[in-house]
Amino acid sequence: MRKIGLCIVYKNWNYGSMLQSFATLLELRKLNEDYEIIRYERKKDLAFYLNSLPRIFLQDMRYSKFRSLRKKFGKKMHKEFARNDEIRTSMFESFRERNFDNFSPVIKTYNELCDYATRFDAVLVGSDQLWLPSGLDTNFFNLMFVPENVNKIAYAASFGISEIPSKQKNRTIEYLNRINYISVREYSGQKLIRELTGRKVPVIVDPTLVISKEVWDANILDERKIEEDYIFCYLLGNNMEHRVEIQKLSQKKKLKIVTLRHMDEYIEADESFGNYAPYDVGPREFINLIRHASYVCTDSFHGSVFSIINHKQFVSFNRYGEKSKNSRNSRLESLFRQLGIDRRFKGNILDDITEEIDYQKVDQKLFELRTFAENYLKNALN
Repeated sequence: MRKIGLCIVYKNWNYGSMLQSFATLLELRKLNEDYEIIRYERKKDLAFYLNSLPRIFLQDMRYSKFRSLRKKFGKKMHKEFARNDEIRTSMFESFRERNFDNFSPVIKTYNELCDYATRFDAVLVGSDQLWLPSGLDTNFFNLMFVPENVNKIAYAASFGISEIPSKQKNRTIEYLNRINYISVREYSGQKLIRELTGRKVPVIVDPTLVISKEVWDANILDERKIEEDYIFCYLLGNNMEHRVEIQKLSQKKKLKIVTLRHMDEYIEADESFGNYAPYDVGPREFINLIRHASYVCTDSFHGSVFSIINHKQFVSFNRYGEKSKNSRNSRLESLFRQLGIDRRFKGNILDDITEEIDYQKVDQKLFELRTFAENYLKNALN
């Protein structure tokens, strides 16, 4: 039986990241594949920090660090939030312990990583924004550590951006040309690869959508957390206009707002936003909050994905301005294009959220896209 090494996100306390990694495991279990999650945790010594210095000049790294620092500052200034964030972290850890398996030993150096990769028949890099410019120098998610004779597969990979920094183009071309099978999650990624390498690669749906609702229901226990009817609000950005729109909806529909606060950064104004703001919410509870919501308002890709899987009436805000250099809006644009869904927020929240989605057509389209993605993966592994 062949052995597959997995480069996936298993330690990021983000609902989308963890659930798409879990979905990848579910798909490989369905195919009866023997996999191992590669744990590469570089030793953070002086050399590590010196090598990391050039990354500070990358736009996506500065943006990420800025938001991270805001969250750290928020925890330092607000002890109650610090305690609540620990509760949320423990829920993620508990989910990982229950649902993730077959971990490699912890690998500390790049040389050890290269040597460890020789034991696999194939190495697969998962979905999510794992090809952001800030991660290039690690040579992990781009599979540069994998020997030439080992099959290398990219499964619904994402650059997270629409343009590669000029200084990284040659190295990006190098790693793309080494990967035997590439599929991407966004049309912008497909365009990038064609421009850089001339390769025509398929766009496939995110792993969370490859898994059917029936399989999600079988693996995520259904449990209602909030007894009354509510609007579930999952916002990662700090756009105050979106919050004002949601409050308008709350007043018109006479529904309470359930929200998850301070996910990527601490947002002071959110302390007074929403009627319920639970912190004991891991990936399982996240899905259940969507399952039982009357409406969902989100600026998150995976917030939109699980709204679609569970046939919710929802709006999906653009988290980033159209001209923002940090924009990741292409994920949502690709998702709606693939499923034939109109843009879910055009300016009037009441009209947009009550505009019925024809989920019969969506499910038929999803079946076709799911079948295509599954066949792609089978073919790549074989």
